[in-house]
Amino acid sequence: MKKARPRITNPRMNRLLLSSRFRLFRKNLRKIKKGFIHIQTSKNNTIITVTDVGGRVVSWDSAGTSRFKGPKRGTPFAAQIATKNAIYMLVKHGMEQAAVMIRGAGPGRAAALRTIVLSGVKLSFIRDVTPIPHNGCRPPKKRRV
Repeated sequence: MKKARPRITNPRMNRLLLSSRFRLFRKNLRKIKKGFIHIQTSKNNTIITVTDVGGRVVSWDSAGTSRFKGPKRGTPFAAQIATKNAIYMLVKHGMEQAAVMIRGAGPGRAAALRTIVLSGVKLSFIRDVTPIPHNGCRPPKKRRV
């Protein structure tokens, strides 16, 4: 049986652990060497999510949160800016090597990938994980006249 972890009984230490300054300091201590970059592109938007090897999200951004609204969200330039914002956090955490997973066939697909390659992060592989239906959905029943 596992031993119980001793509780911190010092009230001063509890205050330090709960203070916002200490939490911010602890958050920046997290160093991530490897990770995954998930790019989801559609006709209307591009979403970039950066995760560590365990699958926990390090940072994310989309064309919509990068102040592009309406039809401008689907452009390659919006995807490029969104990727640049997500990669900035990635480099700040010290990530050196990443694998890229691309899903969807939108206009921002190539621009997002180009931005990742130019960022200086070493890519281990690039995988297309777009879902392809084997037989598709069941068609509607025949029309009887």
